[in-house]
Amino acid sequence: MACCKSDSAVDLGTIPLIALNVRVRKKLGLYLNPRNMVAADWMAVAEVMGFNYLEIKNYEASKNPTQMALEGWQARSTDASVGKLLSILAEVEREDIVEDLRPLIDEDVRKYCESQKKKAEPPIQVDEVDSCFPRTPERIGITLEDDPEGSPELFDAFICYCHSDFEFVHEMIRELEQTQYKLKLCVFDRDVLPGSCVWTITSELIEKRCKRMVVVISDEYLDSNACDFQTKFALSLSPGARNKRLIPVVYKSMTKPFPSILRFLTICDYTRPCTQAWFWTRLAKALSLP
Repeated sequence: MACCKSDSAVDLGTIPLIALNVRVRKKLGLYLNPRNMVAADWMAVAEVMGFNYLEIKNYEASKNPTQMALEGWQARSTDASVGKLLSILAEVEREDIVEDLRPLIDEDVRKYCESQKKKAEPPIQVDEVDSCFPRTPERIGITLEDDPEGSPELFDAFICYCHSDFEFVHEMIRELEQTQYKLKLCVFDRDVLPGSCVWTITSELIEKRCKRMVVVISDEYLDSNACDFQTKFALSLSPGARNKRLIPVVYKSMTKPFPSILRFLTICDYTRPCTQAWFWTRLAKALSLP
């Protein structure tokens, strides 16, 4: 039938009903939902679709029986296509609907075909980009103990901090690296060599070189663009904190609200005198986990 071909010669019989968006389905309901003694309504369409009497009576109780019939037909019939629907409307002599909705239907079909074409296209892959460990010069020899000819330097944790909190970071180094815990921390000002792009190197260290990240929370932290980037990047690598990748630490009282993006994480709090004696043991244990 002529109504089964769009202007671009697409065979509408091959286009599934899912291609029709809400706008077209609502307009079909406006035409077919009202009981009509002169023209065929949704019941006539449902009969041609293959629904029996009990099924049609069940759909009748719905506010939008046309929509229910379309969804039921789409779910159970292998030939539920845009072309078949147009054929059914022509069969029940509702060419008026076809004529009115055809431009909208053709537009939906065009968008559907474009989306399917994009899905079928292979992703663009630059030869130099792969899933292996980065080999670009910018990411080789970025820390003090990196061996450009061997394995990269790895750490137990990346420390996210502001310069105003560096005194506490020094204490963290003493308690976690120079005691029985023997942890290896990545402290940017101490361990990273100068000359590379800060954002590139930071993301490389957090994602590839460090098992976890300790975030030193303070009022100054909340105003730091660098800390904001590091925290959000680490959270993106561990949605829902599934692998306990990020550990917030509070070491002094704050006047500003605690960052909302970290509220769902368990905090290691140094400000509570009753738990201060366990602070370093708890933090070291969390950083020592596989």
